[in-house]
Amino acid sequence: MKKYSKFLMILGFGVFALTSCNLDEFPAGSISYQEGEDMITSIGDLTKLQNGMYQSYRLTHYGQLSEAGEFMCDGFNATRAYGNNYGAIHRTDQSFTSGDYDTRDFWAINYFAIKNYNLFIQHIVNFEPENDSEAKVAKVAEGEAHFFRAVAYLQLVRHYGKLWEPGSPGDLAVPLILKYDQEEKPARATVHDVYNQIKADLDIAAEKLAGVAGKVGSPTPTIDAVNAVYARYYLDTRDWQKAAEYAEKVINSTAGYALSDDAEAMEKEYINDKGKEPIMQLPATLAESGASTPFDNVTNEIRNISYTYATKTDEDGLYFAPYYIPSQKLINLYEANDLRLKQWFDKTVKVKIDGAIFQNQFYIFTKYLGNPELRSNDIPNARQKVKPFLIGEMYLIAAEAYWNHGDNNKSKEMLNALQTTRGATASEATPVNIKNEWFKETVGEGLRVSCLKRWKDGFEGRQSQPGAADAVMSGSEYAQKVLPSTSNFWVWPIPNYEIQINHNLEQNPGY
Repeated sequence: MKKYSKFLMILGFGVFALTSCNLDEFPAGSISYQEGEDMITSIGDLTKLQNGMYQSYRLTHYGQLSEAGEFMCDGFNATRAYGNNYGAIHRTDQSFTSGDYDTRDFWAINYFAIKNYNLFIQHIVNFEPENDSEAKVAKVAEGEAHFFRAVAYLQLVRHYGKLWEPGSPGDLAVPLILKYDQEEKPARATVHDVYNQIKADLDIAAEKLAGVAGKVGSPTPTIDAVNAVYARYYLDTRDWQKAAEYAEKVINSTAGYALSDDAEAMEKEYINDKGKEPIMQLPATLAESGASTPFDNVTNEIRNISYTYATKTDEDGLYFAPYYIPSQKLINLYEANDLRLKQWFDKTVKVKIDGAIFQNQFYIFTKYLGNPELRSNDIPNARQKVKPFLIGEMYLIAAEAYWNHGDNNKSKEMLNALQTTRGATASEATPVNIKNEWFKETVGEGLRVSCLKRWKDGFEGRQSQPGAADAVMSGSEYAQKVLPSTSNFWVWPIPNYEIQINHNLEQNPGY
C-alpha cells in the first residue's frame, strides 16, 4: 500500500522550517522562519542554514525521486510482491492521474528544497562578514544555493514540462519561484523561461565556485559539479558543442575521476562507496538509519529499497522480496563479461515472492544493495551514499552531443572509452548504440524518462525474464506495456492538490 509523503508542500504555505544539521548526519531540530525577520546575522547562522541546504539537496535524490521514473519505463517489471508501489506510474493507465502520490512527492520535495534555497539567497545579501574568511565562506555558500536551485528546476522541468524546442517558446513548464512569498500564487512559467533561469543560476554558481576545485566524491558542490549540470543543461537545449565541451571539462578534470575497470573497483564503488566515479557523493552515517521498514519516513528518500527489499526469518533465512526486477529487455543489452552485469545484477540470491522461493531463475537489481557500514545487521537495507553525478554520464553526454554535432570520431572515442572500461565490446557511434549505452550505464539513476523523452522515443513492451514468469505481473499494462512517444504521460501531471489552492496553475493535457 502506497505511503503518504511527509514532504507535501503547498505553494501558499506559511511559516517555514529550514533544517540545520551536521553535514554527516540527519538533523535533530530546525530553524523556523517568520516572514520579515533577518535569518543570517552571523557566520553561525550562515553555517546552520548552509547545512540545511545540503540536507534539502540530499533529499531530492534517490529513493522515490529516482525510482518513479525508472518504473515508468521499460527496464523493470513489477513483481507479484510489489503491493501497488509505483503502480499507477508503472502501468500509466487510467489510474495515473494528477492525484498520483509519486509525481506529487517529486514536485513537493523539490519545491520544499527550492524554498530553502530561495530563503538563503534572499538573506545572504544582507550578511556583513567580519573578515576575509567569512566573506569567502559566504561567497561559496551563495554559489551553492544557486547551484542547488538550478538542479531542482532542471529536475522539475524535465518531468513536468515538454521538451525544450527552439520553435516552441510558449510551452508551459513549472512555476518559477525565486523569492519566498507565502501569499504568491504563481502561474506556470514556460519551458524556455525555466531553462533560462537554470542557466542564470549556473552562471552565478560558476562564478562563485570557480575556486572550489573538483574532488572525487566531494560532499559539497565544486566547479566540476557545476560543469556537470551545465553539460545536462546544454544537452537538453541542444547546444551540442557546449554539451560536449562541459562534459569533457569534467572528464579531464585534475580531480582524477575514473570509471571502475575491474570487479574489485566495481565493488569498491557500488558497495563500499569508495570509488573514483562520483563527481559528488553525499554523506550518510549508520546513526541516521532510523527504522528498518521499507518506507521509513526519515531515510526513504536516500534508499532505493524497491529493488532489493530484504528480510530474514528462521524458516527461510535471508531472502529478497523486490517490488521490481530487471526486464529481459534490459538484461539482453549486456554482454556476459560486462562488469555492470556482474556487479549490478544477481540471480544467485534467494528470492521469495507471493510465498514461492526462487533462486538461480532470474536476476534482481543490486546496484543499490547497500553499504555494509550503513547497516547494523546482516540484512541489506539499500542504504548508500547518494551520488548525484557520476563520471559515466559525462562520457554519455559527450558521445551523444558529438554525434549530434556531426563529429562521429569524437563520439566514438567517448563511447568506446566507456564501453571498453566496463568490459563491453567497442561499437560504432550510432544513435542506437549510444542510447543503449545510456540505458546500461545509468540504469536506476532516474534518468530513463528524460532520455526517452529527449530522444522522442517511446517503448514497446518490457519483456520479462523467462525464469520470472511466476514472479512478475503480466498483461498489457505490465510486461506487454506499450507507451508511444506521443503519450501525454511523458509530461507528468501538476499535482491536483496544488491546483486546488492555486487556481493560476494550468494542468497538463490529458489529466
